[in-house]
Amino acid sequence: MITFLLLSLLCHSSQDGDTGEQVVLHCGPKNLKLKLLKSCDQTLEATWEDDPSCSAVEEELVYQLLVLVGDEQVHHDLVTVTPEQIGSSHLWTWTSHVTLECDSPSVILSVRYRNYTSPRRQEGTVPGMTNCKDPEVYPRDQVFEVGSRATFCCVLPAGGTFTHMDLVGYNRSDGNITQINNQTYSLTLVLNQPSSPSGTDVICEATIQHRQTDNGATAFIGYPPDDKELQCETRDLKSVECHWTVGRDTHLLRPTGYQLVGSAYKCRPGTCWGEEDVSTGERSWKLRAHNELGTVELTDTADLMTRVHMWAPESVTAWTVNPRDVSLKWSWKVQGYKDLNITCEVNLSHAGTQKPNSGVGLDFAVLMNLIPNWSYNVTVRCRTTQHFWKWSNWSSTFNFRTKGDVPDALDVWMKMKDNEISIIWKILLEKQSHGHVLDYTVTWSKIKGTEQHNTTTVTHNHFPLRLDTTQQYVVNVTARNVNGSSSPSTIITPSSSSAGLNSSRVKASRMAGGGGGFNLSWSSSPAASCGYIVDWRPSSDHSMVTWIKVPQTNVFLKNLREGQRYSMSISACTRGAALLLETREGYVQEQRIQGDLFKALKWKQKGSDVEVSWDRISLKEQTAFIQGYVLEWSDTDGQDNNVSTDEPTSTSLTASDLKTSSYTFTVTARTALGGCCSEHLTVHVNPRTDTLIRTVVISLVAVFSLLTLVSVVCYRQWACIKQKVYPPIPRPQLTDTWLKSTGEHRLHVDPGPSEVDIAPPLLCKPGVQVNQPPPNLTPPPRSGLPSSLFRGAFQNLSYDLMMQTEDQQPPTPPLHLAQEQPGSHMTCDLTYILVPQPTSHEHLTNISDTETS
Repeated sequence: MITFLLLSLLCHSSQDGDTGEQVVLHCGPKNLKLKLLKSCDQTLEATWEDDPSCSAVEEELVYQLLVLVGDEQVHHDLVTVTPEQIGSSHLWTWTSHVTLECDSPSVILSVRYRNYTSPRRQEGTVPGMTNCKDPEVYPRDQVFEVGSRATFCCVLPAGGTFTHMDLVGYNRSDGNITQINNQTYSLTLVLNQPSSPSGTDVICEATIQHRQTDNGATAFIGYPPDDKELQCETRDLKSVECHWTVGRDTHLLRPTGYQLVGSAYKCRPGTCWGEEDVSTGERSWKLRAHNELGTVELTDTADLMTRVHMWAPESVTAWTVNPRDVSLKWSWKVQGYKDLNITCEVNLSHAGTQKPNSGVGLDFAVLMNLIPNWSYNVTVRCRTTQHFWKWSNWSSTFNFRTKGDVPDALDVWMKMKDNEISIIWKILLEKQSHGHVLDYTVTWSKIKGTEQHNTTTVTHNHFPLRLDTTQQYVVNVTARNVNGSSSPSTIITPSSSSAGLNSSRVKASRMAGGGGGFNLSWSSSPAASCGYIVDWRPSSDHSMVTWIKVPQTNVFLKNLREGQRYSMSISACTRGAALLLETREGYVQEQRIQGDLFKALKWKQKGSDVEVSWDRISLKEQTAFIQGYVLEWSDTDGQDNNVSTDEPTSTSLTASDLKTSSYTFTVTARTALGGCCSEHLTVHVNPRTDTLIRTVVISLVAVFSLLTLVSVVCYRQWACIKQKVYPPIPRPQLTDTWLKSTGEHRLHVDPGPSEVDIAPPLLCKPGVQVNQPPPNLTPPPRSGLPSSLFRGAFQNLSYDLMMQTEDQQPPTPPLHLAQEQPGSHMTCDLTYILVPQPTSHEHLTNISDTETS
């Protein structure tokens, strides 16, 4: 290759004219020297001088340089030398994209004058690498752009054996290793990821004199600058600030440098600043960003008076503070702002950004519709109105608290259970109470009628009313704090004749929730003149009622617990009492019931049946809808049977037609999630002796009851029974009138209950008549005898009455019996009848006197 080039130069020079030929044949380079400036830059430097014969040249000379690596030309360059420079030393440098240390390059230097090339030339070779003890990796500390293709080489000491070469952080399969000569190997790969600012290492492993060793070099892989969007502005109306968007991280050890061309501005990444007259109208700025991999230039043009970026307002404070409004004021850091048309915004905590105000030198604002007795934080920012550029930063925060006021009106509702009505209202939030609520006043009266209003004061948020449920009432509730009472909140109670709010009259439909709540929707009602009221509560707790008033026919109830059954009702808001439309119940998410569900599980045998019962399961324990129960049983023979019910409120199930044996009973609750909470019970069924026992018991109870009844009746009617069965016999008594009278003799009988001593009974014999009186005995008149004593016992009884003194023994009177008459009923053998003894001595005396007379 070199021979061909030399022949070409000689042939070309032979065609030149005589004058040029003479010049070129004597002029040429001398003292060519080559060296590598910096390994990291891969820069080749060549120096040479002109041959003295070149001084005769009257025009410029052109030196040609050819760079070869091995037999391959890798670079070509021309250097022009003017007549004034002829005779001096010349310098040429070249930065290679390949690693020059890996293979010593050579340079061929020749000269051309006009169209003639001198045959005189010089060649030089870059000095070879010194022999080291360890492998050397090149290039060292080279900067590469991400995405570029790079070649690294490893030069081994004499006698060394190459093992491997790679770039840390890359797979070995990413690179291509090539042997350049006996001592040099190269690694070529695409650098597709940036290094850290401290670089990444290229490692070469080799075996030198039977020992393993490695060495390496550092490579810096990064990005050129990519800053953008330069904008210049003024803040104080006397200086300029230029800002731009800083590009991505370059990952290089040396940071990107910035310069605002044509100015003495100070710069740092993202901003440059300096003093300048801002009233000169429109002007331009140029920013240059540079690093080892490239340069970026950004430009901007503007009139700075249209780019006033104001400083934030200072010393924000309150001028006046009222319950529902406040006046703010502030000051400016730059006096020149007082001449600008300014627009300001106020950011108020709990209220957001207020409507902006505008004005020349604006330094105040009035805030309306504030919450009384409430703490606020406020900040302010401003901008120019005519030429809007940028908002200022927000000012420092100013805190203030508004004055107190009366409470807001209460949100009132009611709950009904059976015929009881409780008025309830929501506890006012702090931003609604405007101070501590002292108490609540409840006033109620009938809608119809002119009766006086009833009023009471309570400290809690509910009040039960015991009203005439057939009437409608107007109820007003107010809240009171130290500033006064709120405006009244009115609700009308329904009467018992209307549907009202009694949810027990409307069957609840089931619904499922999701997403942490219930998505309710319902049909519109023509009665809903002021919207709808939706209330909900845990089904197991009637006191925890929550409600919401909405104008539409749908609402999402959120933040509810899973596994908790909720009862919901939807009512129409009317001008009168609210009208209940629907009731619903359901779970946001049913959960499997845990724990012991069947409390006090017990059994009872009824003949050949066994009833298994349990306590009623409370709603609080039901984390899912119970759809019924199943009773399963198996005997010792392993035969299984079951009975079930779909009634969730059941508390018993009965197994029928069981034989005498031992059984294992299992009770299970059925839910949409499957059976749960099974409980077991072992039962021994006895023989069927219950019928006999029942018969005996019933008989004993019947007899005992009958005896008890008879005893009670007899005890209560004993006097009557004694009168009928064993009536008292009256004691006969002779009066002095009957004994003294010759014409009439009367026998008086004492009606008292005293007993009568009766002689041996009358002996009645057949054939003896008793209807004839005996001789010598005159019967007393019939009217003198009590009819009740003898009626029905004797008819026409005649007997001899003989009177004697106490000490006499009465003789046995002979009875002169009549002969038996045919047709007579019976014959009595009357022995005697003793006259009752006198009850007093006086009476006996009277009798004796009578006998004597």
